[in-house]
Amino acid sequence: MIDILINLLMIFLLITACFMVFTKDPSNSVITLPLFGTILVVIFVILQAPSAALAEAVITAGLTTTFFVMTIHKTESRRNE
Repeated sequence: MIDILINLLMIFLLITACFMVFTKDPSNSVITLPLFGTILVVIFVILQAPSAALAEAVITAGLTTTFFVMTIHKTESRRNE
């Protein structure tokens, strides 16, 4: 049962990664990043690696997404000037 769940999560991980790479709009890619991180956190928890899951949650969902959103906001505001 766990093997099926991990394989399903890996497929979703691959789909979100492909979407992030091949989408034209950077905003869609940044929005998908926390979803990618959440799937990774669930996989780490299932594999009993809570410290890796916690680090992934903090870094991906918190810091990286915030930096990307700020960067896109600043570059779009300069483009409008």
